[in-house]
Amino acid sequence: MHPLAPLLILLTVLLVFGCVGYVVYTIATDVADKTSQKMQKKNVVVTKDGMKVGLKEMREESYVDHTQGYVLLWVEGNT
Repeated sequence: MHPLAPLLILLTVLLVFGCVGYVVYTIATDVADKTSQKMQKKNVVVTKDGMKVGLKEMREESYVDHTQGYVLLWVEGNT
């Protein structure tokens, strides 16, 4: 056996593990970025300090109409 064979085997194994590690790392960061973007669309932001949940802005008129619709459904259902 050639004296450099163990060194070449070691370098090959390290190269394979390095490539697999890099692929796993890139997939994990890509998933984290996409998840973060989807949560930001729903007004949820995760920071190092914790999670912040924002509320979607709703006009008062829209809120009153929405609430009255539920009240009318409830009244009609109970009569």
